[in-house]
Amino acid sequence: MGHIFRNIIYESLDGVAKIVINRPPLNILNVETISELAQALEDARTDEGVKVVLITGAGDRAFSAGVDIKDHFPEKIDTTLELFHKLFHSMANVHKPTIAVVNGFALGGGCELAAACDIVIASEKAQFGQPEISVAAIPTVATVLLPRLIGRRKALELIFTGDMISAAEAKQIGLVNQVVPPDKLVDTTNELISKLKEKSPVVLKLTKMAICQGLDLEFKKALDGVTGIYLNLLMRTEDAIEGLKAFLEKRKPEWKGK
Repeated sequence: MGHIFRNIIYESLDGVAKIVINRPPLNILNVETISELAQALEDARTDEGVKVVLITGAGDRAFSAGVDIKDHFPEKIDTTLELFHKLFHSMANVHKPTIAVVNGFALGGGCELAAACDIVIASEKAQFGQPEISVAAIPTVATVLLPRLIGRRKALELIFTGDMISAAEAKQIGLVNQVVPPDKLVDTTNELISKLKEKSPVVLKLTKMAICQGLDLEFKKALDGVTGIYLNLLMRTEDAIEGLKAFLEKRKPEWKGK
């Protein structure tokens, strides 16, 4: 019997596991949603009938606008990071093609989730970004993953500025594979899935393992390192708390530099 989810929709049909983040309009990731995503990925991993895994967001406004800001405060951040990183370890353990279908905003944790997929197909109106710096937070997964995907300089620019970029620019820098008109998103995704389903599942699995083996080991070790920086250094600063409070109070933060 399959798991019952409250914040996502999980469907396994005709060789495709479809995972929909179902918290419109922005599909914010609270800790429960993060846990459900990890479980859905584990379900897809262990289901021998699943050949391809697809992740998208409900509605047409957002893939996901990131992790709930309320889950970044000191009393919750340990649990949030533990569950969030578990999600990406679950993603790394899925030795099947994973496709992110980005239909709108992919920001913060949403951008990280899309970037962690093997292939990213985006609508022309999609936007990507890591805005955590604006609330004095560190995008832990992005600090490890983005330099590997788009290079150190571009990763630093995106994370330092917190700016959003268009789908076209995301494709140009290597964050996205394909950019299509919104009304072509489903057809383009289905065409790719059809191609992948024609291939040998075991060869796809072994090919992905071969490509990711060394990278995954480095990724896990690096993620442990950035977790220590976040919990032991960042969360002991006054600016970290000020950034979160300012966001919730809808005001400009007053940085103290300590």
